Amino acid sequence: MAEVRPFRCIRPNREAAPKVAALPYDVYSRKEAKEAVKKNPWSFLAIDRAETHFDDETDLHDPRVYVKARDMLAQWQQEGILILDEEECYYFYKLTMDGRSQVGIVACASVDDYISGVIKKHENTREDKEQDRICHVDITNAHTGPIFLAYPSDDALSEAAMKICGGEPLYDFTAEDGIRHQVWKAAEKDEIAQIRQRFAEMNSLYIADGHHRAASAVKVGLKRRKEHPDYTGEEPFNYFLSVLFPDDQLMIMPYNRVVKDLHGYSKETFLAAVEERFGVELCPPGDKGQPKARHHMGMYLDGQWYKLAVRSLYLTDDPVKGLDVSILQDILLAPVLGIGDPRTDERIQFVGGIRGLGELERIVDRGEGAIAFAMYPTSVQELFSVADAGLLMPPKSTWFEPKLRSGLFIHQLS
Repeated sequence: MAEVRPFRCIRPNREAAPKVAALPYDVYSRKEAKEAVKKNPWSFLAIDRAETHFDDETDLHDPRVYVKARDMLAQWQQEGILILDEEECYYFYKLTMDGRSQVGIVACASVDDYISGVIKKHENTREDKEQDRICHVDITNAHTGPIFLAYPSDDALSEAAMKICGGEPLYDFTAEDGIRHQVWKAAEKDEIAQIRQRFAEMNSLYIADGHHRAASAVKVGLKRRKEHPDYTGEEPFNYFLSVLFPDDQLMIMPYNRVVKDLHGYSKETFLAAVEERFGVELCPPGDKGQPKARHHMGMYLDGQWYKLAVRSLYLTDDPVKGLDVSILQDILLAPVLGIGDPRTDERIQFVGGIRGLGELERIVDRGEGAIAFAMYPTSVQELFSVADAGLLMPPKSTWFEPKLRSGLFIHQLS
């Protein structure tokens, strides 16, 4: 049984929304974030990455950074850039990219559901990355970046989305990257009751993206419980900001790999090692080796694309070991190229599928890598299978597009 609640939302006024909406804080380098805020002072990065207001020598985790974020959040509310809805509502958030749309329900998910495993995870988190968001959430007293959750498609929720999204939107704008963002409010008592009940009948929700934000939000919630031992469970800090999407609308893009060198192999001896593990086909001119099916990969080496097909000997039904990213790691990257731990090895870099195969070519052709691998994307059902088994995916297994914008929805903890 999943507890998914409506909430009183702090959000931009209609005119400010296109300027406020920002990509997630963790897709920017410090330099990129500073440039984005300089270009657009209303960008929510000004709050999500408040170090942009300090000189580059200031530590990212300096307490002044989080205080600045808190003060700016209050200031924007005072100035009317951000407004507080009077009633508890759900919101429907539609993102359209390249003619394809997905509609999520903006709501608050339960800290207890995260702890009990109703909300299922598929990635480990790093304490240092958690600590930054813990401080940000605790000091600003708000969740400013939603967690991207998925749920098994539900006909009643799909019908509710069609009905509500047929009305006048609160927001309707197209961002600089071409993604269209539309938001509607679901405030009627009957609508709210139906949505809440449909989620209550679900056994599981899944974190698609935002594991660090989720872990941080939960830890702040637990901290607040210790500070308020008489808590009832109804307080806002017992819930965290989420956008929940049906699984049949999600698109996962591949997370490609580039390795710096051939670990002492010549081109010829390396190809021989690859052929022991994969069927290898040389791509004709103009064919970039884009994999078309599971257990197929593209490989770019010395200006040439190859198509790889995993030999049956290495296939398995294990939900983690059977993932293409696991197979590549286990049979080639580790034993041949010497990439023991992809989380820490500096000889490997990961390239989001949104950047295309041309980016892999550019990295290798510039000499910044010796070899690149184009992956077939992990499916949503593979993600669910790993999470249902209580297992974890290898790092950089999924790349979700389009990205949710921060600043459109803010949840106050008290």
